Amino acid sequence: MDAVSAADGQIGEGVRVIAIDGPAGSGKSTVARRLAERLGLEYLDTGAMYRSVAFAVMAREVDLADADAIVEVARNSDIQVDDASVIVDGVDATTQIRGPEVTRSVSTVAAISGVRDVLRVRQRAWVMERGGGVLEGRDIGTVVFPDAELKVYLSASAMVRAERRAGEVSALDYETVAADLAARDAADSSRQHDPLIQAPDAVHIDTTDLTVDQVVDELIARLG
Repeated sequence: MDAVSAADGQIGEGVRVIAIDGPAGSGKSTVARRLAERLGLEYLDTGAMYRSVAFAVMAREVDLADADAIVEVARNSDIQVDDASVIVDGVDATTQIRGPEVTRSVSTVAAISGVRDVLRVRQRAWVMERGGGVLEGRDIGTVVFPDAELKVYLSASAMVRAERRAGEVSALDYETVAADLAARDAADSSRQHDPLIQAPDAVHIDTTDLTVDQVVDELIARLG
């Protein structure tokens, strides 16, 4: 059997996959990156992949109402995501994918089942190539890797999440970020395909009053 099945995400012997899900601002990226360092694994921000597709859609001036055209963009875009940068079709989009325009369109793009199908295969291939990894997103433990060694769902208060995200994007004020987060939460949780939900067997951690190291220490302890 392959190390990872592209069809259903079944994980083979000796492959370590840690799945971290949760809404924006819950601490997924920071925790996942730190945990990967501690475990000696590579880290993938799957949300950056969806943002990259949204960026490519905007760059090609594709209508957000044209789902078929957006799926084609997802299929044909060269997306390279690593710990330091995001390159989309040869363009450094590391900063642009976090901007307000992409943020407001990414939920529409991510709700399209064909886009999710394309990126799910890429995410599983990423793990297959590396023999494991720590992946964070919104459907990693529920859809992409339901058999992950450890599934984690992070949350935090709405106020803290907005404060964290506003600190990441200096051009936006707290009220704007809070409104965008509320809209994104509603869209991600209610979408028909692969909505943002906690896997039944996921470890739920509220990061509101915890440091990154406290969260990571708890996850390391659970891994034994």
